[in-house]
Amino acid sequence: MPRNIKKEVQLQKDISYTSRDFTSLRNDLKRFVGQYYRDAILDVSDASLAGMLIDVAAYVGDVTSYYLDHQFNENSLEKAVETRNIERLVREAGVKIAGKSPASGFINISLVIPSIQIDGEYVPDKDKIPKVLAESIFTSTRGINFYLTDDLDFAEEDTTGNLIAKISINQTVNGVPVNFLLTREGFVVSSRLRTQTVNIPDSFVPFRTVTVEDANATEIVRVFDSDGDDYYEVESLTQSTIFKRMVNNRSDRDVADERIQLIHAPKRFVSSRTTAGGNITILFGSGKEDVFDEDVIPDPSEHAIRLYGDKKSLDKITIDPSSFLGTQTLGISPKNTTLTITYRSGGGLNHNTNTSEVTNVTTLITQFPTGIGTTQASLIRASATCSNSAVLTGGEDEPSIEELRQIALFNRNSQNRIVSREDLIARVYSLPANFGRVFRAAVRDNPNNPQAAQLYVLSRNSSGNLIISSDTLKENLSKYLSRFRIVSDAIDILDGIVVNIGLKYTVTIGQDAQSSVVIASINAKLTDYFRIENFQIDQPVKIGEIENLILNTQDVEGITSLTFNNNSGIVGNNAYSNFRFNPKSNIDRGYLFPPVGGMFEIKYPNNDIVGRIS
Repeated sequence: MPRNIKKEVQLQKDISYTSRDFTSLRNDLKRFVGQYYRDAILDVSDASLAGMLIDVAAYVGDVTSYYLDHQFNENSLEKAVETRNIERLVREAGVKIAGKSPASGFINISLVIPSIQIDGEYVPDKDKIPKVLAESIFTSTRGINFYLTDDLDFAEEDTTGNLIAKISINQTVNGVPVNFLLTREGFVVSSRLRTQTVNIPDSFVPFRTVTVEDANATEIVRVFDSDGDDYYEVESLTQSTIFKRMVNNRSDRDVADERIQLIHAPKRFVSSRTTAGGNITILFGSGKEDVFDEDVIPDPSEHAIRLYGDKKSLDKITIDPSSFLGTQTLGISPKNTTLTITYRSGGGLNHNTNTSEVTNVTTLITQFPTGIGTTQASLIRASATCSNSAVLTGGEDEPSIEELRQIALFNRNSQNRIVSREDLIARVYSLPANFGRVFRAAVRDNPNNPQAAQLYVLSRNSSGNLIISSDTLKENLSKYLSRFRIVSDAIDILDGIVVNIGLKYTVTIGQDAQSSVVIASINAKLTDYFRIENFQIDQPVKIGEIENLILNTQDVEGITSLTFNNNSGIVGNNAYSNFRFNPKSNIDRGYLFPPVGGMFEIKYPNNDIVGRIS
């Protein structure tokens, strides 16, 4: 039968696919009805039935268009607005969502030990020297508790047989030493060690999850079951081996006090965290402990579903996909046991501590050699003192969802290695929270080595002001970055420069304006503009933006003068950075530039921002 091309052309209707909002959809529908149904529908006004149907159709189209756009945007890290979707995209970019990070560093712990005469020389009595155990508590003057992370043996000797502890005479009688002061350096952290037990029923669940109830948990230290077997934390469940710290008892322990041991980890887990509840979730593997199965690719014949009575056709054999979840290549799922989860809890920006603030020995857990009397042990314990000769830093508050977004944007293309500057910055900000946290970082080329990069870092103290990052934080950062850098590349971690500046301005105002109100309004705007969260290392100050802020303040008619000054050392009762800076010679084309590796800070806005009325 021949086709009626003319009739087919007449049946085609002109449809617009460009309309997306309610108004344009409604107008297109009215045009469509008027063009193709004018003989059947005469009234398309708002009061008519046809008008109601057109409005309903336009409404449905508008809502559908909105949610289609919304769902599309929620798959983009740059445009997503829902927190759960941003968190999902952040994890897909390889960034772990961290909570509050604790402050950490080294403190000096001292004990008074009785003397003993050996071969005519007075030395500390080794039979009375104790071991200070981990989780001993030392408190700062602001009430922040710091916990010793590892046992500290004051009787430990080097390879030559001498005590590692620093020894000084504490008390003498008639020139004879009565006792000695032994001092050792211990690493402390402001997060407390806690435990949680979870009963696992006698039922196999692949990829079982367990949630840590403490919302302030920052780090999973250890997970073990009723049999004493450890579950090791890995970056992904496909990682079957881990590095474990071991005490170095060899003759070279003076050079390296710990050894790294590569061990097999059939029982393993990954941890994740959400910003909503703050709880850490532990995800275990999918294998069964009582079934030996570590094939990388399981044999399909072991998982096939046989068809009853069919002995001829092999192509009808189907595979049950769920049976592949039982393989141990992704780790073992716990079953019929009790898990003990040890974790660290606590942290925050206010945990950062200045020098000589940790001075109180709150809880001293000790282990003495056998044979020492109770009275003597009590005297030695009572003699314990502590002090920190360096700042304890690394404490930071939980990163905001926008900060996580920016970190993920840097990190998502890095592919677990450092190639570009963005990769390096992303790795710096993804340092695990228990090792401290860098507040600001910047990268520059090394002028003396084309294969090296200079990484400038800065931290914050408990007041939120910029400080130099501690040596411990920089050492942790160096070890962490070494896992991702290319072998031929080098990274020099340097201290950033804190440049404390002040601002003075003079403005003219209207005749009816109140001077104090105008100045207070301008100062509030400038204080918000110079918030430390708004600046980066090597970021210049745009003088034009400051002028706009002032001129856009109500009742301000003009700016008479605007000058910057440098505050350094001790000014009045305020302590500033010791770096000296000449703002006038560093202004170029409307920008105030910091020195290389420098970052501007208005430390005391109430004193450093001064306004006048001319």
